[in-house]
Amino acid sequence: QVQLAESGGGLVQAGGSLRLSCAASGSIFSFNVLGWYRQAPGKQRELVAVITTGSSTNYADSVKGRFTISRDNAKNTVYLQMNSLKPEDTAVYYCNVRRWYPPLDIWGQGTQVTVSS
Repeated sequence: QVQLAESGGGLVQAGGSLRLSCAASGSIFSFNVLGWYRQAPGKQRELVAVITTGSSTNYADSVKGRFTISRDNAKNTVYLQMNSLKPEDTAVYYCNVRRWYPPLDIWGQGTQVTVSS
């Protein structure tokens, strides 16, 4: 089964940038949707951004214009470029890959992003 290894989280000041990486142990070609989610303390996990195999993307309203999701099929890696970071972006960020048929849903372990004022 595919495993996901996340990296790139850390502590940054407001207005700064981070690039999160999600490296899969196998090919991501079989997965239809690749995405990033986040969960802040006391809040539910929420969708941040997704990208399909057709390269269409969708973003949460709160991150539109600031975050960009992308993939590198040769490296079996999904990225999340985060610019103009705000304290409200502080959360644990999780990578997720999903196959529609047969259904399969895999999550990474999460990486902490902390944005200071």
